[in-house]
Amino acid sequence: MTRLLLNADMGESFGPWKMGLDHEVMPVVDLANVACGFHASDPDTMRATVRLAAEHDVTVGAHPAYPDLVGFGRRSLACSSDEVENLVLYQVGALAALCRAEGARLGYVKPHGALYNDMMRDPDKLSAVMRALRAFDADLPLMVMATRDPSAARSLAAEHGLTLWLEAFADRAYDAEGRLVSRRETGAVHHDAAVIVDQARRIATGSPLTASDGSELVLEADTLCVHGDNPESVAAVKAIRQALMDIEATS
Repeated sequence: MTRLLLNADMGESFGPWKMGLDHEVMPVVDLANVACGFHASDPDTMRATVRLAAEHDVTVGAHPAYPDLVGFGRRSLACSSDEVENLVLYQVGALAALCRAEGARLGYVKPHGALYNDMMRDPDKLSAVMRALRAFDADLPLMVMATRDPSAARSLAAEHGLTLWLEAFADRAYDAEGRLVSRRETGAVHHDAAVIVDQARRIATGSPLTASDGSELVLEADTLCVHGDNPESVAAVKAIRQALMDIEATS
């Protein structure tokens, strides 16, 4: 990647229950992480989201999760490595089928919520996710958290013959190791638009962030996660897009 791409979670509605402002966010992002039915979404929503992404020339990514609709995929489940491999393979395959039906192509995979966090702490789970990608399509990049030192994840990806995309967050606080501060802690999520845009700008330019312990933290990232859950967050996404365009114009 030659520039920092914006990614956002999409297609998280379920039946008549609507979540997110996908139609407002899709035009200003590069990558759409489409829920695959285990933590949110349904086949109709998935296909409609793929169609919307295609209309705006946005790359579609699979956003697989633990089977946890009630907990929105944010609760760790006691799944074995084989179970993780198979549940990821199942979800990726389902979204790929809907992409094919819409004349689109699946472009990458980004696990969701607790599965995303668990795989960054547990090499066995990360390896299971990678086995699923290798079995389905080894050319699909895997999006993982951009920590202070991503060398272990890179080594494991090399063993599986996979490409990694490192992801940072504009609206989340980081600890000293470059991991996300738990949502249960005060200050874990930034709500001030100015703070969010400033953090995005720092990540894009390789400038240091301030970790939760006060230390400096530099993150190498290929993509930046943004959110579009409400009008305020959509406005922040648009401001981030403009800031990145300004950086590109002066670099």
